[in-house]
Amino acid sequence: MEHSARILTLASRVKLAIFDVDGVLTDGRLMLGPKGQEFKNFHVRDGHGLVMLRDSGILLAIITGRESPVVAERMAELGIDYVFQGQHDKSYTLDLLVAKFKIDPTDVCYVGDDLPDIPVMMRVGLPIAVADAHWKLHDYAVCVTTASGGAGAVREVCELILTAQDKLDAQFAHFESRPRHRADDD
Repeated sequence: MEHSARILTLASRVKLAIFDVDGVLTDGRLMLGPKGQEFKNFHVRDGHGLVMLRDSGILLAIITGRESPVVAERMAELGIDYVFQGQHDKSYTLDLLVAKFKIDPTDVCYVGDDLPDIPVMMRVGLPIAVADAHWKLHDYAVCVTTASGGAGAVREVCELILTAQDKLDAQFAHFESRPRHRADDD
Protein backbone atom coordinates (compact mmCIF):
# COMPACT_ATOMS: atom_id res chain seq x y z
CA MET A 1 0.00 0.00 0.00
CA GLU A 2 1.35 3.40 -0.99
CA HIS A 3 1.38 6.27 1.50
CA SER A 4 1.93 9.96 1.00
CA ALA A 5 5.15 11.62 2.08
CA ARG A 6 3.18 13.39 4.84
CA ILE A 7 1.90 10.12 6.31
CA LEU A 8 5.36 8.53 6.13
CA THR A 9 6.85 11.55 7.89
CA LEU A 10 4.26 11.32 10.68
CA ALA A 11 4.83 7.55 10.99
CA SER A 12 8.59 8.05 11.16
CA ARG A 13 8.11 9.99 14.42
CA VAL A 14 6.01 7.34 16.20
CA LYS A 15 7.43 6.22 19.53
CA LEU A 16 4.17 4.87 20.96
CA ALA A 17 1.40 3.06 19.07
CA ILE A 18 -1.97 2.75 20.81
CA PHE A 19 -4.77 0.52 19.61
CA ASP A 20 -8.43 0.20 20.49
CA VAL A 21 -9.68 -3.40 20.72
CA ASP A 22 -13.29 -3.93 19.60
CA GLY A 23 -13.52 -2.94 15.96
CA VAL A 24 -9.74 -2.54 15.57
CA LEU A 25 -8.03 -5.68 16.90
CA THR A 26 -11.33 -7.54 16.43
CA ASP A 27 -14.13 -7.19 13.92
CA GLY A 28 -16.22 -5.48 16.59
CA ARG A 29 -18.72 -8.26 17.08
CA LEU A 30 -19.27 -9.50 20.62
CA MET A 31 -19.96 -13.21 20.97
CA LEU A 32 -21.48 -14.18 24.30
CA GLY A 33 -21.91 -17.70 25.62
CA PRO A 34 -24.91 -18.95 27.63
CA LYS A 35 -23.15 -18.22 30.92
CA GLY A 36 -21.89 -14.81 29.93
CA GLN A 37 -18.57 -16.00 28.51
CA GLU A 38 -17.14 -13.58 26.01
CA PHE A 39 -15.44 -14.67 22.80
CA LYS A 40 -13.43 -12.47 20.46
CA ASN A 41 -11.70 -13.16 17.15
CA PHE A 42 -8.20 -11.77 16.80
CA HIS A 43 -6.32 -11.98 13.50
CA VAL A 44 -3.01 -13.77 13.94
CA ARG A 45 -1.23 -11.48 11.45
CA ASP A 46 -2.34 -8.43 13.43
CA GLY A 47 -0.78 -10.04 16.49
CA HIS A 48 2.47 -10.67 14.65
CA GLY A 49 2.50 -7.06 13.46
CA LEU A 50 2.30 -5.93 17.09
CA VAL A 51 5.17 -8.24 18.00
CA MET A 52 7.26 -6.81 15.14
CA LEU A 53 6.59 -3.27 16.38
CA ARG A 54 7.46 -4.24 19.95
CA ASP A 55 10.64 -6.01 18.84
CA SER A 56 11.62 -2.92 16.82
CA GLY A 57 11.51 -0.71 19.90
CA ILE A 58 8.11 0.90 19.45
CA LEU A 59 6.13 1.21 22.68
CA LEU A 60 2.69 -0.39 22.55
CA ALA A 61 -0.49 0.22 24.51
CA ILE A 62 -4.10 -0.84 24.38
CA ILE A 63 -6.94 1.46 25.43
CA THR A 64 -10.42 0.00 25.34
CA GLY A 65 -13.76 0.99 26.80
CA ARG A 66 -14.78 -2.58 27.61
CA GLU A 67 -13.28 -5.00 30.12
CA SER A 68 -12.57 -8.55 29.08
CA PRO A 69 -10.35 -11.34 30.41
CA VAL A 70 -9.93 -12.44 26.79
CA VAL A 71 -8.23 -9.14 25.97
CA ALA A 72 -5.93 -9.41 28.99
CA GLU A 73 -4.95 -12.94 27.96
CA ARG A 74 -4.30 -12.09 24.31
CA MET A 75 -2.25 -8.99 25.13
CA ALA A 76 -0.18 -11.00 27.65
CA GLU A 77 0.50 -13.58 24.91
CA LEU A 78 1.77 -10.77 22.69
CA GLY A 79 3.91 -9.22 25.43
CA ILE A 80 1.98 -5.96 25.57
CA ASP A 81 2.36 -4.59 29.08
CA TYR A 82 0.27 -1.43 28.86
CA VAL A 83 -3.33 -2.57 28.65
CA PHE A 84 -6.03 -0.19 29.88
CA GLN A 85 -9.51 -1.69 29.93
CA GLY A 86 -12.77 -0.08 31.02
CA GLN A 87 -11.51 3.34 29.89
CA HIS A 88 -14.39 5.69 29.21
CA ASP A 89 -12.05 8.69 28.99
CA LYS A 90 -9.38 7.48 26.60
CA SER A 91 -7.83 10.94 26.44
CA TYR A 92 -7.03 10.76 30.16
CA THR A 93 -5.24 7.45 29.56
CA LEU A 94 -3.29 9.05 26.71
CA ASP A 95 -2.14 11.73 29.17
CA LEU A 96 -0.93 9.02 31.58
CA LEU A 97 1.03 7.27 28.85
CA VAL A 98 2.75 10.34 27.39
CA ALA A 99 3.71 11.44 30.90
CA LYS A 100 5.05 7.99 31.80
CA PHE A 101 7.15 7.72 28.63
CA LYS A 102 8.03 11.45 28.54
CA ILE A 103 6.97 11.81 24.93
CA ASP A 104 4.90 14.34 23.06
CA PRO A 105 1.42 13.33 21.80
CA THR A 106 2.64 14.17 18.29
CA ASP A 107 4.91 11.10 18.58
CA VAL A 108 1.92 8.82 19.14
CA CYS A 109 -0.11 6.76 16.68
CA TYR A 110 -3.66 5.91 17.68
CA VAL A 111 -5.88 3.49 15.76
CA GLY A 112 -9.63 3.63 16.33
CA ASP A 113 -12.96 2.74 14.82
CA ASP A 114 -15.76 4.56 16.62
CA LEU A 115 -16.83 7.84 18.21
CA PRO A 116 -15.17 7.32 21.65
CA ASP A 117 -11.82 7.32 19.82
CA ILE A 118 -12.18 10.86 18.48
CA PRO A 119 -10.82 12.74 21.55
CA VAL A 120 -7.55 10.78 21.35
CA MET A 121 -7.35 11.00 17.57
CA MET A 122 -7.63 14.80 17.81
CA ARG A 123 -4.51 14.94 19.98
CA VAL A 124 -2.02 12.49 18.46
CA GLY A 125 0.38 12.94 15.57
CA LEU A 126 -0.76 9.91 13.59
CA PRO A 127 -4.49 9.24 14.01
CA ILE A 128 -5.64 6.27 11.93
CA ALA A 129 -9.11 4.85 11.30
CA VAL A 130 -9.70 1.28 10.18
CA ALA A 131 -11.48 0.81 6.84
CA ASP A 132 -14.85 0.01 8.40
CA ALA A 133 -14.69 2.72 11.06
CA HIS A 134 -17.65 5.00 11.67
CA TRP A 135 -17.65 7.57 8.86
CA LYS A 136 -17.12 10.46 11.29
CA LEU A 137 -13.63 9.19 12.16
CA HIS A 138 -12.51 9.95 8.62
CA ASP A 139 -12.69 13.64 9.58
CA TYR A 140 -9.96 13.07 12.21
CA ALA A 141 -7.79 10.37 10.62
CA VAL A 142 -4.79 11.24 8.49
CA CYS A 143 -4.90 7.70 7.18
CA VAL A 144 -7.58 5.04 6.71
CA THR A 145 -6.50 1.42 6.39
CA THR A 146 -7.55 -0.67 3.42
CA ALA A 147 -8.35 -3.62 5.70
CA SER A 148 -11.19 -3.70 8.18
CA GLY A 149 -10.84 -4.03 11.93
CA GLY A 150 -9.96 -7.57 12.95
CA ALA A 151 -9.02 -8.43 9.37
CA GLY A 152 -5.48 -7.12 8.94
CA ALA A 153 -5.88 -3.39 9.64
CA VAL A 154 -3.51 -3.51 12.61
CA ARG A 155 -0.85 -5.30 10.55
CA GLU A 156 -1.16 -2.56 7.93
CA VAL A 157 -0.51 0.10 10.56
CA CYS A 158 2.42 -1.82 12.02
CA GLU A 159 4.05 -2.20 8.60
CA LEU A 160 3.42 1.48 7.82
CA ILE A 161 5.31 2.53 10.95
CA LEU A 162 8.10 0.01 10.38
CA THR A 163 8.46 1.11 6.75
CA ALA A 164 8.60 4.80 7.68
CA GLN A 165 11.27 4.06 10.27
CA ASP A 166 13.31 1.79 7.96
CA LYS A 167 12.75 -1.20 10.27
CA LEU A 168 10.53 -3.45 8.17
CA ASP A 169 13.32 -5.05 6.13
CA ALA A 170 15.07 -6.07 9.36
CA GLN A 171 11.91 -7.88 10.43
CA PHE A 172 11.71 -9.66 7.07
CA ALA A 173 15.42 -10.53 7.22
CA HIS A 174 14.90 -12.28 10.53
CA PHE A 175 12.73 -14.85 8.76
CA GLU A 176 14.54 -14.87 5.43
CA SER A 177 17.82 -15.79 7.10
CA ARG A 178 16.44 -19.06 8.47
CA PRO A 179 17.30 -22.26 6.60
CA ARG A 180 14.68 -23.29 4.10
CA HIS A 181 12.77 -26.47 4.69
CA ARG A 182 11.55 -28.30 1.65
CA ALA A 183 9.04 -31.11 1.88
CA ASP A 184 11.00 -33.25 -0.59
CA ASP A 185 14.08 -33.09 1.65
CA ASP A 186 12.39 -35.36 4.22
